[in-house]
Amino acid sequence: MAKLQLKKVAKIYEDGYKAVKNIDLDIEDKEFIVLVGPSGCGKSTTLRMIAGLEGISEGEMYIGDTLVNNIPPKERDIAMVFQSYALYPHMTVRDNIAFALRMAGVNKQERYKRVDEVASVLQLSELLDKKPGALSGGQRQRVALGRAMVRNPKIFLLDEPLSNLDAKLRVTMRSEIVSLHRKLQTTFVYVTHDQTEAMTMGTRIAVMSVGNVEQFDTPANLYFNPANVFVAEFIGSPQMNMLEGRLVKEASDVFFTTTDKKIHLSQELVDRIHVDFQGQEVLLGIRPENIHYQATAEDENTVTVLAKNVEQIGSDTFVYFDLESAKRECAARFNPPRMVPIETEIHISLDLTRALLFDKESQQTILTACSVEGVL
Repeated sequence: MAKLQLKKVAKIYEDGYKAVKNIDLDIEDKEFIVLVGPSGCGKSTTLRMIAGLEGISEGEMYIGDTLVNNIPPKERDIAMVFQSYALYPHMTVRDNIAFALRMAGVNKQERYKRVDEVASVLQLSELLDKKPGALSGGQRQRVALGRAMVRNPKIFLLDEPLSNLDAKLRVTMRSEIVSLHRKLQTTFVYVTHDQTEAMTMGTRIAVMSVGNVEQFDTPANLYFNPANVFVAEFIGSPQMNMLEGRLVKEASDVFFTTTDKKIHLSQELVDRIHVDFQGQEVLLGIRPENIHYQATAEDENTVTVLAKNVEQIGSDTFVYFDLESAKRECAARFNPPRMVPIETEIHISLDLTRALLFDKESQQTILTACSVEGVL
């Protein structure tokens, strides 16, 4: 069991490319931390530096109270589970799980005892005499987890372990890994590009972009209190709608104005603005579920749009449309679902009590954080 700290850690390659840029992470013992972001953001490089498979160019890394910058991987008491499983095809499941113990010189009786214990937890007991080629993808992933568990490491590192599985099996394995973390009470650091995995598994999540940690926070805070436009748009599917405009104060009222609309902001939202906003150019973010179907266009925050595309997925209807002030195509999520013919005009209202505001130039939020308990 161990606390993990990264202090201004960076990775710079020989050609000068800085893959990871001075990141700070303070990970408590027994946490389940997820590193998430698009391809090339530096998340796997960060994981490999924690494992010792990549050297640290700048900064310091501690496991517990020990500085580990120059400590080789085998001495860090870390176990890593890879995307490819990396099982030995000629060995049985039992021998695959026991391999690390055998290399460490643990006697046969003791290592097989520990294998039996791990196999029982992972429901692999009936498969111990089979070889990897006879197993399903999910079973192979459990064997890879078992090979890491049997060492009883201080920290588990998992590098996109579910990416080779089909969608249904990924859901099952997500639940199994979270359950495993609760049983083992060990620190987990998990890398994925899938925001759903991140949001459903992590106690805290580090959202990464081009080598930087944009925000390190709980899933709820990332969703309701994103620090900047990148986090706001990355977390959530379909992604948050972003409208470009300006804030204008008229008497006691504040409006978000665009080239084609003047939208009255709720006092609740205005009270959270922590900058002098008069005339400021901003981005207003609103999630698809906060856009609602209206029978008429009587409300001041209601607009009429053309439904370019419609997706009916049973419990929800997703409608895609254009707004002149939007950065890209917008989306609305109607629940309960509605029948919306494509290429027809509909009226939608914007629920601005849940809206977000960002400075257009810096892309950073200009709102104080809301209480997550108040919106859940």
